[in-house]
Amino acid sequence: MKILLYLSDLILPLVIFYVVSYGLSQNRPVYDDFIHGAKNGLKTVVEIAPTLIGLLTAVSVLRASGLLDLLAHCLSGLTDWFRIPSALVPLILVRMFSSSAANGLVTDIFSNYGPDSTIGMAASILMSCTETIFYTMSVYFIAAKVKKTRYTLAGALLATVAGVAASIFLAGRLAY
Repeated sequence: MKILLYLSDLILPLVIFYVVSYGLSQNRPVYDDFIHGAKNGLKTVVEIAPTLIGLLTAVSVLRASGLLDLLAHCLSGLTDWFRIPSALVPLILVRMFSSSAANGLVTDIFSNYGPDSTIGMAASILMSCTETIFYTMSVYFIAAKVKKTRYTLAGALLATVAGVAASIFLAGRLAY
């Protein structure tokens, strides 16, 4: 088992050494290529920063205003029918926009219900089998300059529904 620990400590330096060695063997200006890549990376960050700031601000406003809790209350009839705990509704909604805000909600769920509770387990599973749809789509499609998203949103929403259903089902199974 210790061999895996040593190997994991060596992987990153070995990859860097390999990339630099390969570049030098191909007579490439490795440092200049690195600088050029870093400049392109910073340009991408500057392009996506307004979208990221807007999404994070919107999620913070929704969370602080209590709108998420109101929405959870309004959807309680539907969520009860599908056996989705009402405490998970804000998490399901926020997870589609922001992973960091969703992590904050998971922390709240853990402090209120406990990580070993059915709701805590469902929240954990939900975080691992769903994606930040709108964040991912906006950031990557803007960076790649994609104008027509086709079926991406519908597919991502369907995958999220499947992830929510799986998390509720698995947490219920694990609780017994």
